[in-house]
Amino acid sequence: MKVHILDDWSDTLRHLPCFDRLKGHEVTVWTDHVEGPALAERLKEAEAVCLFRERTRVTADLLEALPGLKLISGRGAWPHVDVAACTARGVAFASMKPAEVPNHAAAELTWALILAALRGLPEQMASAKAGQWQAGVGRTLQGKTIGIYGHGRIGRLIAGYAAAFGARVIWWGSEAGRARAAAEGGEVAASREAFFAGSDIVTLHLRLTPDTKGIITAADLALMQPRSILVNTARAGLIAPGALRAALDAGRPGLAALDVFDEEPLTDAGDPVLSHPRVIATPHIGFVTEEEFDLQFADVFDQVNAFAAGKPVHLVNPEVL
Repeated sequence: MKVHILDDWSDTLRHLPCFDRLKGHEVTVWTDHVEGPALAERLKEAEAVCLFRERTRVTADLLEALPGLKLISGRGAWPHVDVAACTARGVAFASMKPAEVPNHAAAELTWALILAALRGLPEQMASAKAGQWQAGVGRTLQGKTIGIYGHGRIGRLIAGYAAAFGARVIWWGSEAGRARAAAEGGEVAASREAFFAGSDIVTLHLRLTPDTKGIITAADLALMQPRSILVNTARAGLIAPGALRAALDAGRPGLAALDVFDEEPLTDAGDPVLSHPRVIATPHIGFVTEEEFDLQFADVFDQVNAFAAGKPVHLVNPEVL
């Protein structure tokens, strides 16, 4: 099959073990991002397209321009794919839901951001390189209260890290999530208000769905303490539109450590959230490690091979067959 891989910005995949799974196919790897007619032109001969997480949206207009396309292969949730349009045009869409294996890469980045925020690492690094030596005084993590919103695989990893560092953990989330946390011996906050007001650090670990979009409100953020830290390595859309910038302007929370933004890739250095003096940021690298890529794209490429062999797996729209 003529297989196109989109948005491999660092040109990583062809150098990983998983890439060997595409032997026998005619493979094209795109290392930059385009949209609209330019994307359709690139893919005009593609029979299968491998998505790089949610970096490219698959729309009805794009599909209409690709009459030879047979398969789209992805992994995880698919808010970026118009499944109905795929089905209407006879394009199979395969997306494996991750097994019950936590994303260690995302959890590790979350912990790195927590430490960076507490110790003021961006400022300290910049000061040292500028020949100015120390820049202020940081804070110790031991004894702090970490509020984890979302009792899932990544949240549980964060709780384990917190225990190793001597931090207290409190939980919040859905009723079912709170019940799971309590059943495992975790401390569930007495109320939503107590969760936000009582946490030195709040870290978000939820999937973005219609039910969770905007679930973190301006009222929630206003309850946070002036020296508290909000960490978001999940999805920007979990926070109500405009709420984070307004909260930072008001000084509650005192700092945000972010890996996700409303528009990605975000290349505007003047973006009001990215450039905010109370924000430290990374460019959505929570899953960007060689090990995580190899794990995820082995699944994506296996779906291509299964389809090519006439035995498709993980189809979201099996009715196209």
